[in-house]
Parts: sequence; structure tokens; C-alpha cells
Amino acid sequence: MNLGTLISETRNPDTLNLDEMSTADLVACFNREDYKVPEAIGKVLPQIAQAVDKAAASFKAGGRLIYLGAGTSGRLGVLDASECPPTFGVPHGMVVGLIAGGPGALLKAVEGAEDSDSLGIEDLKNLNLSADDTVVGLAASGRTPYVIGALRYATEQGCATVAISCNPDSPIAQVATIAISPVVGPEALTGSTRLKSGTAQKLVLNMISTGAMVKTGKVYQNLMVDVKATNVKLVDRACRIVVEATGAARSDAELALYQTDFEVKPAILMLLAGIDAQQAKERLEQHNGFLRAALAG
Repeated sequence: MNLGTLISETRNPDTLNLDEMSTADLVACFNREDYKVPEAIGKVLPQIAQAVDKAAASFKAGGRLIYLGAGTSGRLGVLDASECPPTFGVPHGMVVGLIAGGPGALLKAVEGAEDSDSLGIEDLKNLNLSADDTVVGLAASGRTPYVIGALRYATEQGCATVAISCNPDSPIAQVATIAISPVVGPEALTGSTRLKSGTAQKLVLNMISTGAMVKTGKVYQNLMVDVKATNVKLVDRACRIVVEATGAARSDAELALYQTDFEVKPAILMLLAGIDAQQAKERLEQHNGFLRAALAG
């Protein structure tokens, strides 16, 4: 494939004098280009919704959501994966981020790692890939061999596979069951896909992981009711969530949280249903962790 023909690699006619702009004009130019990202995302929402449902189905089946990519794309996947345990109280390993070249590539580029399709396959094999997993391959160009090899292997194993690229009809789109291709146009700085393309990928990943967590009972109303209170800030947040959900006094929220070992969902259920901590936990178990269903029950 001729990289020069890819939309993400072509020159942007609106930024040809980037090096002559004043600082104010420079940042205004970047800002104008960034406005194109949500518009491009809006055109691929049906495909993003499909990916959310696949990821949620994986979680319900005991499977995982696995991201993989190289460079910026890989780093974004690792970032999203690493933020799921504290936000949603899920175990480490339920959402996984793989980057070509391994963890060291997060801080320093590993030359040539993305050019090997076998490395992507090897990384998935090392995870003991299951057909219950959903595998999301990220590549702004859509032609990264590391991602193509991994997606092809995952599809062969019966996994749901998702390709996220900023070029239409890309090679990774052709080997995945779901293709998400927000076309954000040429970058302000030619070929620097950490800009609009990176922002687009970040937004898509936010939607997939957050949407799948909502679908699996990790959210009540718009509150993070499975947040892990692992530090002072998060203990305070947990308390505020209980107060928001119940209208209880802060002192009552704190007491309920103390009785549930700082688990937010049973604390809310205790206060709203007038039951004790043990009963709240049992009722949540009966309703697969869905707080709204437990309240109705």
C-alpha cells in the first residue's frame, strides 16, 4: 500500500503555512481542525454501538476486552484499559491493552515492532485468547501489520473483532467483524496521527469501555457505583455518590459505606431499601450486580 495516498498521510491545504503563523493563529488552527473530530465520530456511531454490545457480551460471558496497537494507538489502548479497574471496580485483566514492542514501547518507540504480524499473534497467544474475548485493533493508518496479524488470528479463534482506523476501507477493517472508521481528514501537521486521529481513537475507546460497563451494571443513573475507594479522593467520591443517589445525609452515607467495606452499590441499596449490608449484598447478587433491578426487586 502506498502510504502517501492515505487520508491520514496527505497534506492539509489549510495548514500549509503552519511555520509562519503567530502563536495565536497556530493554536486557533489546531482548534479548528479538532472540531472535525466529533463530526467524524458522529458518522460511525452505529458501528461503535455494535462494538459496545460485543464487549458487553464478552464481559457477561466471562471474557475480556483486549485492545492492541502500535505507537500512539497502542498507548491509547493501554491508557483506557488501565483506567477501568479504579473507575468501574473490575479486576485487572478484564480490559487489556497490548502495544507492539511490549510495555517498554509506552515510553520509548520500539523500532520495527509494528511491522511484524507474528508479534501481534504471539501477544494474543500469551494471553490465552478465548472465543469469549472481544479484540479491538487500533491503527490510524489502518495498515499496521502487528494489528492485521492479531485481528486475523482473533477472528480465526472465534472472537468478536473490531478495527478502529482513520482511513476508510483499510486493511484492518477488512479482517475485523466490525469496522469503525472516523475520517477526520489530513492532520494539521502532515502525518502526525497523534493529533486528530489520536483524539478520534481516544473518543471511540471511551465510548466502547464506558458503554460496555453501563451494559453490565457498573453504572446506576450516571454514577460510578462500582468505583473502588482506594485512596482519600476516591473515598470522598464514593461518599458523594451515595449522597447523590439516595439524598441521605453525609453522615448516614459514611456509616453505610463503613458497613459495606466502602462498596457503593450495597450502601445505596441499604439506604434506599431499608435493609442491612448483608441483605443488600445478597440482593445485588440475585440481580447480577444491577442496582436498578435490585431496587425494583
